[in-house]
Amino acid sequence: MACAQLPLGAGVDDGDPLTGFVALGVLLAAVVGVEDPPQPARARIATAAVTAYRVVSREGTRRRYPVAPTGRNPRLYPGPMSDSRIPVVLDVDTGVDDACALLLAGLHPGLDLRAVTCVGGNAPLADVVRNTLTVLEAAGRSDVPVSAGSARPLLEHPVDARHVHGSDGMADLGMPLPRLTPDPRHAVDLLKAVIEASPQPLTLVPLAPMTNVALLARMHPQAFAQLGRIVFMGGGAQVSNATAAAEFNVFHDPEAAALVLDACVEHGVPVTMYGLDVFYAPLVSRADAARLRQAGTPVGALAGGLIDFMCRRFESDTATIGDAGAVASLLLPEAVGTTRVPVRVELMGSWTRGRTIVDLRDWSGDMDHDPHGLAPAMVDVALSIDGPAVANLWLTTVMGAGR
Repeated sequence: MACAQLPLGAGVDDGDPLTGFVALGVLLAAVVGVEDPPQPARARIATAAVTAYRVVSREGTRRRYPVAPTGRNPRLYPGPMSDSRIPVVLDVDTGVDDACALLLAGLHPGLDLRAVTCVGGNAPLADVVRNTLTVLEAAGRSDVPVSAGSARPLLEHPVDARHVHGSDGMADLGMPLPRLTPDPRHAVDLLKAVIEASPQPLTLVPLAPMTNVALLARMHPQAFAQLGRIVFMGGGAQVSNATAAAEFNVFHDPEAAALVLDACVEHGVPVTMYGLDVFYAPLVSRADAARLRQAGTPVGALAGGLIDFMCRRFESDTATIGDAGAVASLLLPEAVGTTRVPVRVELMGSWTRGRTIVDLRDWSGDMDHDPHGLAPAMVDVALSIDGPAVANLWLTTVMGAGR
């Protein structure tokens, strides 16, 4: 099927949110040249949607969602209790805050950074790859493979955020070109290889439009199903930025975000949304940036330059570390308050395309008049955060490397 023959939203039935994903699966098969992926197991997804929550009574009672299980979940915390490092892969569109996240993931002893994959987003793909290699080189992590993935969204025309991140996508610091070179494999192939080679389930942390992750889910569903957890930066329950309704990463490729949530339901992969509701809270000051730069090391110069650039860009004495908060949530889970609720991505709205519809209703009576029902994807949505604690974790890590 030629891509041009499938108009945007074809096959989407507002009464059945799964049919849109079937149509998109066929489209993806045409885009990447693979066999048509199997139709999602509707019975299994429907069962997951029903068993993911309990309604005590349909007459004016509150809906009750499950809390995270007590004890140790082997998918989220694999291996014996003595294993302290969390194996992670980052998928990035390296701008300023992705760079902050890469520094934390590459330098903190509690994380085992296995690979980094790149996608067009904050900057064009070539700039994203260069920026990613620059950060890892500064951090002394030449052992981490970096590969290029999708240069554009599945359906949308590509846009970037250089008006925020600088003309080079990473604060225009004038840093020399990295000596490191990217892995020759496509990002999707690298993801598959790293997932399948790991003796422990990996945590995948997408900090960018989820095009690469959606392609992984469709092209290599068995590998996707082996993931221990996905923690993505994107969306928002009550906050937006790219449009009045949507956050940039989901807005950039809403089909990809929807496909990833669908795949998490189908394969039972736990998913956490670290969105704009908490994104801006972890702040670092100009004074902190000055101390980092005074260290006279590659990490200190880079980290300090990133924070100083964002302070100047927004005419403020502080700057958020943004995406780095999603990585920090793995190390400091008690600092981030999450609620497990249904989430879906709006694909059709004229003014709301790309919005994450976070269902915070707590009264079952509302469901009697909802023709859509609950979204199948139950997501742990971050709604509160100890910003100073997260910022301190980042500062302590990069300052320790910057001495």
